[in-house]
Amino acid sequence: MRRTTVRIDETLLNEAKAYAARNGRSLNSVMEDALRQLINRFTEVAERPRVELITSTAEPGYQTWVQRRLDAGEKLEHIVYDLDDEERYPELFDAPR
Repeated sequence: MRRTTVRIDETLLNEAKAYAARNGRSLNSVMEDALRQLINRFTEVAERPRVELITSTAEPGYQTWVQRRLDAGEKLEHIVYDLDDEERYPELFDAPR
């Protein structure tokens, strides 16, 4: 084991000392554990598989049938309220999709 000198913020040092005292540990063991956790976290993140996000090629805006109803003066909340009925009873709605 080697000895080394580090510069550390006084407030952080006091918090670390208090933590060590509350848990019956030495300041050295608290600092070693903190460094190990930091290094392990970095290693775990580096080993995670990269996540590819799916992107849409759709044009922004509403579907044509929704836009027609909006253009006719209907409120969006009314159209949304009708969606459940429209999915269950499409024959009752004449708006093409």
